[in-house]
Amino acid sequence: MYGSYRRMAAAGAVGAVLLLAGCSSSDGDSSKDGPKQSGISQQPKGDDPFWVDPGGNAAEQVSAYVKSGDTDNAGLIRKIASQPTGEWIGPDNPQAEAQGFTEAAKKADRTALLVLYNIPHRDCGQHSAGGASDGNAYRAWVDEVAQGIGDRGATVVLEPDAVLHMVNECTPQELHEERYDLLKKAVERLKRQPGVKVYLDAGNAGWQKPEALFQPLERAGLAEADGFAVNVSNFQTTAASTEFGKQLSAKVGGKHFVIDTSRNGNGPYTGGDPAENWCNPPGRALGDPPSTSTGDPLVDAYLWVKRPGESDGDCRGGPKAGDWWAAYALGLARNTK
Repeated sequence: MYGSYRRMAAAGAVGAVLLLAGCSSSDGDSSKDGPKQSGISQQPKGDDPFWVDPGGNAAEQVSAYVKSGDTDNAGLIRKIASQPTGEWIGPDNPQAEAQGFTEAAKKADRTALLVLYNIPHRDCGQHSAGGASDGNAYRAWVDEVAQGIGDRGATVVLEPDAVLHMVNECTPQELHEERYDLLKKAVERLKRQPGVKVYLDAGNAGWQKPEALFQPLERAGLAEADGFAVNVSNFQTTAASTEFGKQLSAKVGGKHFVIDTSRNGNGPYTGGDPAENWCNPPGRALGDPPSTSTGDPLVDAYLWVKRPGESDGDCRGGPKAGDWWAAYALGLARNTK
């Protein structure tokens, strides 16, 4: 449903990621970070400890606009490119990708934000269908991610959709037992790395109620995780997401949570078919900038888990899920208050 998988050619991506490790300053000096043409730098660590990818799609778009003399659009896209966003680990070369992202983040004295989205039977055959071929392949993939992270810091959002698609029975019942086991073992494996925080995806305020979620999340290993993530790739407001998270937290022993605020500046879209309002809805805006200063002790961070400007799927004229869509990115930035 979320349509956020970041598709990329594995060999090229790994090479680019490893090159990025040499682009960031070792002492956190933002003046040394990122391509000069795009002017992308790290956020002050005190405001946001997460790593800004100086070579992401948004940064490349800024560079293209600057090169063509389009300073207005370059300024708009810079609103996205200057913020840290989730790095969605691909199905191929997961160890090299995880290593590249975390090494680049460490070199810049920041923490990498990683998203793991490769569970078997992913997305119920919809826009982001795919995932590992079976349970053994998934366990091996998670192990490679963990090895790639090593002893470096990383915040991991684990498997958008995976629990929710069992709750709403989109994922067939006969697959539930294995999926719960895979998620629980994934949490356990990642938490063996000393610098890793893991947040298990828990849906959003507009989809299912806390009463329907807390037991499935517990079965999926929430007790061993650092907390849960809400509103991943969705548009529910920060206020609604906070209230939803607090209600869920009360049912799972006071677990902390993070909120994806990447595109929730104007809240959810209500003008079309409710079944498709999650997919490239018009009129949306960037939300609260990523930060660990949330003003609420239960909310560990506002994060941009979804990468703004990357398509949810081939709906409303958009490209396939995960592909960069400059026109949509400009709309998000332009609509931001």
